[in-house]
Amino acid sequence: MLKIDILTLFPEMFKGPFEESIVKRAQKKGLVEIKIHNLRDWAKDRRGTVDDKPYGGGVGMVMRVDIIDRALSTTGKSKTILLSPQGKVFNQKKASELAKLERLILICGHYEGVDQRVSDYLVDEEISIGDYVLTGGELPTMVLVDSVVRLVPGVLEKPEATEFESFSNYTLDAKRYTLLEAPQYTRPENYKGWKVPEILLSGDHKKIAQWRKEKSLEKTKKLRPDLLRRNH
Repeated sequence: MLKIDILTLFPEMFKGPFEESIVKRAQKKGLVEIKIHNLRDWAKDRRGTVDDKPYGGGVGMVMRVDIIDRALSTTGKSKTILLSPQGKVFNQKKASELAKLERLILICGHYEGVDQRVSDYLVDEEISIGDYVLTGGELPTMVLVDSVVRLVPGVLEKPEATEFESFSNYTLDAKRYTLLEAPQYTRPENYKGWKVPEILLSGDHKKIAQWRKEKSLEKTKKLRPDLLRRNH
């Protein structure tokens, strides 16, 4: 079982996303356990203050290191990640790594930032979901959890569903590539003259597999050539 603890200022935000679809099924199967913790529970005043003005001046408020430290001392030591715009951009490889863990603690950054001492002394790494700024780390945390949970063994009914998808590694012509998933088709076979490729109707699984690899390469060259450059 993968146990995930989430430290946030807005626990109510997680109710919808974590009570639907694959994440919900993973929890019902007992394969994943998710606990949402309100950081205000570790504040020492009645207002539940968790932030303060930045030293040296500046706009906005900064989340306090003592609040987060007290929270972590309660949840226990484990792989701890701060979701922040300054972190390393999240990808499929990192999702696969995290899915193999037994426990994971995620801290949702917020406001104008988090006291630097949290990054320096309390977390193992910082992760971002892209080079843009959001109002907080709640949405990035949801994205990370969804991506990781689906890779936990037993969550998906068909394990092969995670083997041949976008951002997985493929071998084609004796070279390794990180590719996008091949084009997918379903019924009807012919809609408004838009036909399903004949090879997919042939029943020749070896040729279909080769076709999909080739189409994955074509698609990646067209839409995400940067993925190919990373392999050379």
